[in-house]
Amino acid sequence: MQARTYTLAEARAALPQVKLLMAKIQSARQAILRLRPSAWAALQKAAANGGSRAAGELALHAVVLEDGVKSILAMGIYIKDLDHGVIDFLGTRDGQEVLLCWRYGEEDIDFWHDVNAGFAGRQLIDGLVD
Repeated sequence: MQARTYTLAEARAALPQVKLLMAKIQSARQAILRLRPSAWAALQKAAANGGSRAAGELALHAVVLEDGVKSILAMGIYIKDLDHGVIDFLGTRDGQEVLLCWRYGEEDIDFWHDVNAGFAGRQLIDGLVD
């Protein structure tokens, strides 16, 4: 992935597309987790004698999840935590590279953190963020 530097305005403009992609990813993830117990047994049996509906459904959800992840990465956005839907846009604050942080379910990009800090280091967006 080639990271792209976003201004706050550009990141916010991209957010509706990211929200749509992340909603698809999270839905597929939940379906995979739901299907995993029955699909695993079916996959083991299928290796010997054919396929199963659960395994086929799991594979379809895996494709949706993969496509969503690839689409976000193609936008030059970091995916930091798929389980919680945490993504970071590379941005700047007072001339220094920072990460503009968003988590699935949040309305807007309201936080930033240093590139070496994680989610726990998030701080509210201020006037120094470009």
